[in-house]
Amino acid sequence: MSERLEWDSSLSFIFAMIGAAVGLGNIWRFSYVLYSNGGGSFFIPYFTAIAIMGIPFLILEYGVGFSFKESFSKILKDINERFEYLAWALVLFVFIVTIYYMVILSWDMVYLLSSFTFSWGADTAAYFTNTVGGSSDLTSAGFLLLPTTICVVVMWIVVWYISHKDVDEGIGKVSKILIPSLFVIMGIIVVYALTLPGHMIGVDALLRPRWSMLLDINIWLAAFAQIIFSLSMGQAIALTYASYLPKASKLTDNVLIVVASNSLFEIFTAFGVFSILGYMSLHSGMAMGKLVTEGTGLVFIVFPMIFNIMGPIGRILAPMLFLAILFAGITSALGFFEPMLSSTSSKFNLGRRKTAAILSVIGCAFSVLLTTGISSYLVGIIDSFVNEFGILLLIGVQCVIFAWFYNIDDLVPVLNENGHLKVGKIWKFIIKYLLPIVLFAMWIFGIYDLFMTAARFELIIDVIIMVAVLAFSIILTRLSPREDEN
Repeated sequence: MSERLEWDSSLSFIFAMIGAAVGLGNIWRFSYVLYSNGGGSFFIPYFTAIAIMGIPFLILEYGVGFSFKESFSKILKDINERFEYLAWALVLFVFIVTIYYMVILSWDMVYLLSSFTFSWGADTAAYFTNTVGGSSDLTSAGFLLLPTTICVVVMWIVVWYISHKDVDEGIGKVSKILIPSLFVIMGIIVVYALTLPGHMIGVDALLRPRWSMLLDINIWLAAFAQIIFSLSMGQAIALTYASYLPKASKLTDNVLIVVASNSLFEIFTAFGVFSILGYMSLHSGMAMGKLVTEGTGLVFIVFPMIFNIMGPIGRILAPMLFLAILFAGITSALGFFEPMLSSTSSKFNLGRRKTAAILSVIGCAFSVLLTTGISSYLVGIIDSFVNEFGILLLIGVQCVIFAWFYNIDDLVPVLNENGHLKVGKIWKFIIKYLLPIVLFAMWIFGIYDLFMTAARFELIIDVIIMVAVLAFSIILTRLSPREDEN
């Protein structure tokens, strides 16, 4: 096997990590979570979650990846051979995220192209259902939504082209272009949004504190869930990227830069989102509560409706928004793809180019299956199960493995060698005791909610995913490596 790949500098790593963290959820999920979980009072559990989970766990991931300089599957195998099964389970779950994430990116690409002519028309909900995302009507599963299908193939070609290169030549260079571009575009959108008439209606609705909600455990769970998925915690992305770091890297400093960038971006973006919603509320007379929706409904139905009434400026803002979402999505998709790419290449002594090609073809084939007339329904089912059951459980398991089966005392001098932020007893206490309890509690709450509300078709999909991940985890663990091709 060839020598371990390496970033040319910490700057490449930082931009790649910010790219992996800053994704679709920062743009369309955070503002909804903030609004629906207590407004301004939500910042208390939000920053608490960053302090006691986000920063400590990312420091752990950076330290482990930097120390071992191996793929995720090899790291867990080195700690204990039986843990390789768990490694492949997590990597497969994250690969599944890549598969449906590419479908969401393809929806955005369709809207980016549509934004030049506003071909979504007056009935934006019908356009999304009939052309892009489909519905929950199972009788629509027999046909493909061709614009989405074509864009999925294009997006996979883009991800393959970037990923098949060495990390610094591919992910590193692309991240250094797309992330600053993303920040500039969103900066322009948000600043303009704050000048719109009615913007304070939206900002007030977003930030109005509801202090009594702090007594609700679900608000705190929402804050911790937001941090986990906003920072792509425990998904082997940070660990894999950190394994490519050069010597003398300032690990803890890098963590603080990435966390601060991620949080500032999603808070800043939330002001823009709600300023635009406030403008719509003033213009249409609709209450804010009727306009605010989560995820795809907000971006692909409500926002096109708003752009329709904005006049010439809407023709400028619409392409800018969908381009920003595309940039955020591509860098995140590269992050989701990397753990599977790194682990497969390392396990089977395959070159990076060949591995990227094989996995891209497989991933693209499954993504195409999710572009039928029930595309958005399928994506929603898979997203809920993979995150709330698979990834959340395996983050907790990782925490236990690294804290109790691997001597984290060995990480302390590595982490403290170059960084300004020093770790010690408090950090070890959080990793060994506090985080496993929090993570497993979140998993139990999530599983209860997931299975109590799931319909029969949704449960069938959940079981298929679980069986497939278990089966392929066993197969990938037991397969023997190829002879070294180098």
